Amino acid sequence: MEPDDEALKELAASASRPPQRRGISYSQPLSRGDAASARRAALRNHSLDDEHILPASHSLSYTHHDPSAGVPAGYHPPLPPHQQQQHHHPSASYSSGPSSRRSMGGASDGSMTLERAMSEYGGGHGTLPEFVGAGGGKGIFRVPLRAAMHPLRPPPLEVRPHPLRETQAGSFLRTLAAEPQRRQLWAGAESGIRVWALDEVFAGWGAGARRGDEESAPFREGVPAAPALCVALDRANGLLWTGHKDGRIRSWRMDLETAATAPAPPPPGSGDGGGSVGGSAHGGSNSAPVFREALTWQAYGRTPVLSMAVTSYGEIWSGSEGGVIKAWPYDAIAKSLSLSPEERHMAALLVERAYIDLRNHCTVGNVCSLPASDVKYMLSDHSRAKVWTVTSMTFALWDARTRELLKVFGMDGQVESARLETPVMPEQPMEEVEVKVKPSKKDKSQGGSLNFFQKSRNALMGAADAVRRVATKGTFVEDNRRTGAVAQVNDGTIWSGCTNGSIIQWDGNGNRMQEFQYHTSSVQCIKSLGDRVWVGYASGTVQVMDIEGTLLAGWTGHSCPVIRMAIGGSYIYTLAHHGGIRGWPLTSPGPLDDILRTELANRELSYTRMEKINIMVGSWNVAQGKASAESLKAWLGSVSSDVGLVVVGLQEVEMGAGFLAISAAKETVGLEGSANGQWWIDNIGKALDEGTSFHRVGSRQLAALLIAAWARKSLKPYVGDVDAAAVPCGLGRAIGNKGGVGLRIRVYDRKMCFVSNHFAAHLEAVGRRNADFDHIYRTMAFNKPHGSTGSATSVQLHRTVNVNGNQVDEFRPDLAEADMVVFLGDFNYRLYGITYDEARDMVSQRSFDWLREKDQLRVEMKAGKVFQGMREGLIKFPPTYKFQKHQPGLGGYDSGEKKRIPAWCDRVLYRDSRAVSVAECSLECPVVAAITSYVACMEVTESDHKPVRCTFSVDIARVDELVRRQEYGEIIESNEEVRSMLKESCFVPDTTVSTDEIILENQENIVFQITNNCETSKASFEILCEGQSTKKEDGTKSEIVPRASFGFPLWLEVQPAVGLIKPGESMEITIHHEDFYTQEEFVDGIPQNWWCEDTRDKEAVLIVNITGSTSTETKTHRINIRHQCPATSAPPTIINPPVSATPPSNALTSEVSSKRSSKKSQTNRQQQDYAQFGSSEVHDLCRMRCP
Repeated sequence: MEPDDEALKELAASASRPPQRRGISYSQPLSRGDAASARRAALRNHSLDDEHILPASHSLSYTHHDPSAGVPAGYHPPLPPHQQQQHHHPSASYSSGPSSRRSMGGASDGSMTLERAMSEYGGGHGTLPEFVGAGGGKGIFRVPLRAAMHPLRPPPLEVRPHPLRETQAGSFLRTLAAEPQRRQLWAGAESGIRVWALDEVFAGWGAGARRGDEESAPFREGVPAAPALCVALDRANGLLWTGHKDGRIRSWRMDLETAATAPAPPPPGSGDGGGSVGGSAHGGSNSAPVFREALTWQAYGRTPVLSMAVTSYGEIWSGSEGGVIKAWPYDAIAKSLSLSPEERHMAALLVERAYIDLRNHCTVGNVCSLPASDVKYMLSDHSRAKVWTVTSMTFALWDARTRELLKVFGMDGQVESARLETPVMPEQPMEEVEVKVKPSKKDKSQGGSLNFFQKSRNALMGAADAVRRVATKGTFVEDNRRTGAVAQVNDGTIWSGCTNGSIIQWDGNGNRMQEFQYHTSSVQCIKSLGDRVWVGYASGTVQVMDIEGTLLAGWTGHSCPVIRMAIGGSYIYTLAHHGGIRGWPLTSPGPLDDILRTELANRELSYTRMEKINIMVGSWNVAQGKASAESLKAWLGSVSSDVGLVVVGLQEVEMGAGFLAISAAKETVGLEGSANGQWWIDNIGKALDEGTSFHRVGSRQLAALLIAAWARKSLKPYVGDVDAAAVPCGLGRAIGNKGGVGLRIRVYDRKMCFVSNHFAAHLEAVGRRNADFDHIYRTMAFNKPHGSTGSATSVQLHRTVNVNGNQVDEFRPDLAEADMVVFLGDFNYRLYGITYDEARDMVSQRSFDWLREKDQLRVEMKAGKVFQGMREGLIKFPPTYKFQKHQPGLGGYDSGEKKRIPAWCDRVLYRDSRAVSVAECSLECPVVAAITSYVACMEVTESDHKPVRCTFSVDIARVDELVRRQEYGEIIESNEEVRSMLKESCFVPDTTVSTDEIILENQENIVFQITNNCETSKASFEILCEGQSTKKEDGTKSEIVPRASFGFPLWLEVQPAVGLIKPGESMEITIHHEDFYTQEEFVDGIPQNWWCEDTRDKEAVLIVNITGSTSTETKTHRINIRHQCPATSAPPTIINPPVSATPPSNALTSEVSSKRSSKKSQTNRQQQDYAQFGSSEVHDLCRMRCP
């Protein structure tokens, strides 16, 4: 036969290429020293014509060495990216595996057969030649970009690298907060609370850490608690307040050295995700004690604490399910915190009964404006002393001082009307949809189940659509306009993010200002500092905007949703849904990023680690049958001892019309599996010695399709994040008799996807088969396996249509972003242009080279119509279809009436990280695979298909995140340019405050100014109250006592308390005070006592904090506030006693200006109310003071 011209051209062209090297195995990092020069020297000394290639079994190992000693013996560095060939041959070709051990020199003569060409020039020692499909390297078939440092985003500080999901059972992180002054980063977890000391972020654990946190920066943990859902910082008292799923509110002392501690929990390794922290916050031993909560109480009986905020007046507000909102007065909290640990129960009881039920507070005659929806978010507007409580669809605006409900409005800005309060009925479970179609006798006689299946198709589709509508009603379309995040920006505006990616800007009074959108993914979190705003999306994208809403920059921060953000020091920290935490410079993107990226890339060898594993992939169309233990052993068990990962795909597990109908309906509500599927999983597990040698890591079934994976026990700690997906292709892309099921598995921090497929049948259906592959490749969307979240179908709907049902812009599919993709299954491509007898003759003569010329799949791949850029090993086994069951040998080919032509229907193809045929394994090309075996088990006879098995040798390059983080810290410490930039980022604009003392009298407004003296940068200010003191009768003052989060005393109003001052401009701040204010005492949400407080003996200290936009570095001004009251006579003198004081020259006295008539009238009414008391009683009441 004639040789394959294109393959020979490719072989001839490769004669001038450098010989290919084996992936390098690093047992230890290469010392930095002269690593770069050593690589260059080795490349210079290595001739492109050098034929010396190490044998496949040889493994190179790097060890630490003295840089002065030169290059270690046996050092063969990989080719740097700029020296690799960057072109990709446009047509299909045969290529050597990445571990080629033969010289590519020598031309081929015209009489050489394709078999001989592949044998002599294709595979290296121990590997098979590979056929490469055309069309790769373009569009969605381009390999994903990988590098030591990602060129399209700022270099992050990996505080906690992405942990494997399987190690985080019961301890996922769900919320984040930073305390800049103490340089602490707090995270709320499903198991309680943990804290990182940012000064120690570049350290290591020292001893064994909790599984999944081996490369994390050291942290401390609190005692085990229910999942923490929300957090609020109280910097005044050094407390972190957390709301939990069990309905409790807990506080934790930030001063961990003085916090109460408990013995360390059990040592690490006691469970998959259990165990204690392996070291202290300073990298010590694994005996570090955990810290206890300072105060805890039961806020809600049976519902979780969903949201929480500390108001401008130091009260803690919390929200829960059903629209329940409670306010917790700080007086009761302060009294409880002052009690001893022995009085803990009394302290909790004191706070539990002191709450104020704000929902009842604004309900009159069973009519309430608040919706009975979960209060998911809560925001304290410190600029105007208001509180925003937010449900998915509505906003409620409150006065933080009076706790008065001001306004309830929707996302469109329209004010909501009051509604009658009715009891909330529990949600009714969805009834199962049962479809019964009874075929007629005529139907039965004309085709049985097939005709029945065709006749009932419309009924099945109708039932599936009905179930889908019920399952997604009120969630999918509405979710695209629900609120997903809310935050206050430093100019005083409120930003809310929606689940369709849009952002709405509100003023402080709840008036809608504008709406803009830069991303189609759901907004998960918003954070602001100075004149910048950061937005985190469900796609993992982080965007930076200015306060006007103009997009400045954006990058992919994580591979999954960014759920929380916190700002501390010069970094903004992002928490991903998988639990990883990254810090990004607040100046990003900028020159600092370029320097860090270059410096870290130059140190690549120090943090590069190389791993090697063997993967076995098996595929079998089982034709609704079952296999014997001997058959399974022959197929998989005989070679499983040499592999670390086993992936098995099955087709036609079960094919009855009724089964397919029920499966289609179940898929719409997230259900999967069957008894037959479970039988196969269990018995394959037995063949692999599951439980002893292997552990099953994941599986997915879609009707007749099944895929499952097992990892060797020694490899399992490095395998996880198993996601599943399913794409039906049968009957209008809705039924799973045809289609694909996939698993995405993270192995040594690299994504590998395995897809089991069954394409359209029949010789002439080539176009349909190509379309099936394209549909699966483009639409397969991975998610957690069934039982933990929604089905793959619902995820695909969310990702492929928008709220209007229109197709969204094309995105890179999940499969395109994987480092390695393996397609296996019954692809159904046939042999064409050949008769049954000719095929049988060629098979009996083992003339497979001639038969390959008639392979439809080969032809389509050459044309770039299917499996673009993917590879297949040389086929040296007979066609696997179609056989008569239970007939051994090649004589078992179908000899019935139809005499189907034998064909290689069952195949295994793959794509790794190589953009070119010859590439070394490195962080730029992190997964390089070679096929070491590709066979069919011809002795197995339980099906009309023969099972196939393909074994890969895979080299994987990964990053040692601990070492890279330490390198990051060394660069920051030693690089003068970086140090200079970080110092510049801590710049705080120069400001002046017009006074340092304010004297209050006559309840008049007092105005002072904050001036930004800087001509280039905006200044952000925040006004807090350091505390208040009481002037005693002997003239001395009590100790200054702060309220929570430096809140204002109830008699003082400061507006605006937060703002942004433009360069060279000033901001006027208005202060108003009340001589008297009413205090109320609540018990179980009901007011019990009330009294009047006289504020004339109160003094306060305001602190004005000034920050810039690129750091939390702060400059502080202090303002003392005190009274000077005129002498009066008559009874009011008890309420307004004279104060003899002469203000200093720099004191700012109140001007005779317009007075607030409403406040004056309120004061007069209060004086009339107190007339019933005698003077001594009033004196006693007025002398009562708040803590």
